Formats: sequence, structure tokens, C-alpha cells
Amino acid sequence: MNKLTNNQKKFLRARGHALKPIVMVGQHGLSESVLKELEISMTKHELLKIKIRAEDREDRQRMIDEIVNVTQAHLIQVIGAVMVIYRGFDEEPEIILPRK
Repeated sequence: MNKLTNNQKKFLRARGHALKPIVMVGQHGLSESVLKELEISMTKHELLKIKIRAEDREDRQRMIDEIVNVTQAHLIQVIGAVMVIYRGFDEEPEIILPRK
């Protein structure tokens, strides 16, 4: 996984702003069904907005770290309980990133 430049992250943040959360993580955390839904969503979308409902900051941060680890995606932004991740398609990417 290549590291994204600040310019590329800024570009992706702007694209992610208009997205609606596709995956919602409830108070039960990252269950198998949520992880499966996340993986299915990542095969259809390169850029995902995810809403996380957690008890406290530590729980939310733990879930964010686990989502990034499991999906092998880039963490683009976290604002409150909403995160944006990016994982480009290997073949025929929909989002063309600015050059480095």
C-alpha cells in the first residue's frame, strides 16, 4: 500500500465530504456482519464514509484502527464519529488521484 501525499489526502477529503455514511458501526462494535458489509462495500466503492457509535474516544479509536487494519485502506479523515477511508481499485480505478 503506497503512502498518500498530503495533496492526495486533501483531494480525497473534498470528494468524501459529499458522501453519505455507507456503513454504520453500532454500540455492539465491529461484529462479523459489520466487517463483512465493510468488505463488500470496499469492492464497490473506493472511498467510504463510515459512522461509528462508541461509548468513548478510546473505543472509537480502537474501532477506527481495526477498520483501517482489516480493510487495508488509507485513513483519510476522522471528524467526530465519522471516518473516511480510501482503498483504490487494483483494476480500473474510478478515482484518479493527483500526481505525487
